[in-house]
Amino acid sequence: MKKQIQVTQKGLDALKQELEELINFKRPALVARLSNARSQGDLSENSDYQNAREELEFMDGRIDELEAVIKNSAVVSDVDGGGIGTKVTVKVNGAIHTFEVVGEWEADPSKKKISHTSPLGKALIGRKVGEKFDVEAPAGKITYEVVAIE
Repeated sequence: MKKQIQVTQKGLDALKQELEELINFKRPALVARLSNARSQGDLSENSDYQNAREELEFMDGRIDELEAVIKNSAVVSDVDGGGIGTKVTVKVNGAIHTFEVVGEWEADPSKKKISHTSPLGKALIGRKVGEKFDVEAPAGKITYEVVAIE
């Protein structure tokens, strides 16, 4: 990973916390489980050993990934410019929604955290209160109106 990854401070803290939890708690527990399963004899028919080994490989991959992201991340806060770290309240089809514009690694649409590189995220950046704009979505063109920016 060579490109700089933009994240909010809260997002970087969450990535660091996940990494710490994996390294200090989850990985040691999984290594102990693997060791216990290994001590049970024939490894070729030991499904717990196979599962633990696969989980450990996956976890080590996630640890490597998190370390690379943290190393290459840049904390961005652009509340005044309506960018990353901004909460934007919009009106769409008569309903009010508040979205937080975040870095790609923090995005979680179920929590209304949208990436600054998503179609809606790109459209929200730099908007002003009262401004209307269209976003192309799978369901068709959707018109948004900015109600508040914080």
